[in-house]
Amino acid sequence: MSEVVTQHGYIQSLPKYITLCERNYLRVLKMLPLEEVGQLRRVTLADAQYVIEIDSCAKYTTDISIKQISSISVFLPQVHLSVRLYHDAKVAEVVHHDFHQRIKPSYGYPNPHMHQKDEKYQLNAFLGDWLMACLESGRVPLNWDVNNGMV
Repeated sequence: MSEVVTQHGYIQSLPKYITLCERNYLRVLKMLPLEEVGQLRRVTLADAQYVIEIDSCAKYTTDISIKQISSISVFLPQVHLSVRLYHDAKVAEVVHHDFHQRIKPSYGYPNPHMHQKDEKYQLNAFLGDWLMACLESGRVPLNWDVNNGMV
């Protein structure tokens, strides 16, 4: 008896992805500089220096870039992420990395550029891990308004 094997493409779990982006949004808000184009916030994590810069602001979105400005090792590439914050949906999503073209939701595998099937999810998971590391052990002034402006 023979079986017919069908090959299915990668299917992303949308609830899992949205939850990740919602958590990233809350983490990014704690680290954002003043929301004006060109504003910077410097972050020190381990021996590396990073800059979070506001690229553009609109009514419902804010584009930021996260750039590594000092290298830890010559063998590790420097980080550069472009992140879009959607204020109406309260999610943050990586839209570009290392100046590449827009990230597709999924890729066929193999592909000419050797992207992973779930590259978009992996980049957003990396952003979440990086943000957690910054909040837990990095040196960054945080945006905490514990009294909600009531003082």
